[in-house]
Amino acid sequence: MRHVSHQRKDPRVALKIIEIVAPASEKAAIARIADSHEVVDWWRTSSFEDERFSTELVVRPEGQQEVLDDLQQILDRCENARIIIRGVQATLPAAGDEEGEAESSRSTAARSREELYAEVAGGGAITSTYLLLCGLSAVVAAMGMLEDSVAVVIGAMVIAPLLGPNLALALGTTLGDPDLSRRAVAASFVGLGLSVGLALMMGLVLDPVSNSQLLDRTDVSYPAMILALASGAAAVLSLTSGAAAGLVGVMVAVALMPPAAALGLFVGWGQWDNAISAGLMLAINIAAINLSAKLVFVLKGISPRHWPEKTRARRSMRWSFAFWGISLLILAGLIWLAKY
Repeated sequence: MRHVSHQRKDPRVALKIIEIVAPASEKAAIARIADSHEVVDWWRTSSFEDERFSTELVVRPEGQQEVLDDLQQILDRCENARIIIRGVQATLPAAGDEEGEAESSRSTAARSREELYAEVAGGGAITSTYLLLCGLSAVVAAMGMLEDSVAVVIGAMVIAPLLGPNLALALGTTLGDPDLSRRAVAASFVGLGLSVGLALMMGLVLDPVSNSQLLDRTDVSYPAMILALASGAAAVLSLTSGAAAGLVGVMVAVALMPPAAALGLFVGWGQWDNAISAGLMLAINIAAINLSAKLVFVLKGISPRHWPEKTRARRSMRWSFAFWGISLLILAGLIWLAKY
């Protein structure tokens, strides 16, 4: 069985294939879902040995979340059902239409909440790899600043292990997922503690230096706050649009590791004024990333599926916006006090 819908032609759209493996009793339900959402194309395979069958639906990015939400109702009632999402490199003939129906505007994200969760949730886990990356990145950042080497500092920025927990926290509060939020907060504190601690030990054994790379981490200003807000938004836009390559630029634009390493070095050297400035820059970057990332998740229509989760997410959203917003206001006041 196969159905082809007719929608607006757009050669740039990145199609997705949603495959659902389910019992034969769900054939009619899946067909109704495919027809009701007017997917680009769909087909069904013959049944497997366990009497399940596979249906594949080709969907446009703007419509995949609604299709997934309906298909997940089958998962809720069938223990042996499974959904798999795959990208489509190209399709011939290209999906298009003559009439140009209106596109769905419920979610403007090119990726579903399930895809985002699968990619971002790993950033909230404390693993040996994460700890190793934090340690190595801290050492690279500290050595780069000690040697006044821009290239080495950028290398530490690109590693960017501390960005993952902050994006996971923003997604966790957006979806009202307390487990993900708690894991992300724990990972962030552990990563920051390890990074600052290693840099502090380096500061205790190495002679103090003064150069442009170190002093740049003490130059807190309102433009730096605006940069952090814009970079946090860009990070989530890169994720939701599937343009992961854009994250590299974000990692460099709003790096958390250099100010964290600078904070540890200055504390190790007993340079408390510089340590406070570096800590202030680190706090500004963290607050700005979380606030702007959460705002973009909300504007892109990322939300939970079930009503109880939606209620919890709204409550979490209010507290999160209030916390990070007030934090930024306080930090802005501290910048004013430091400057004037």
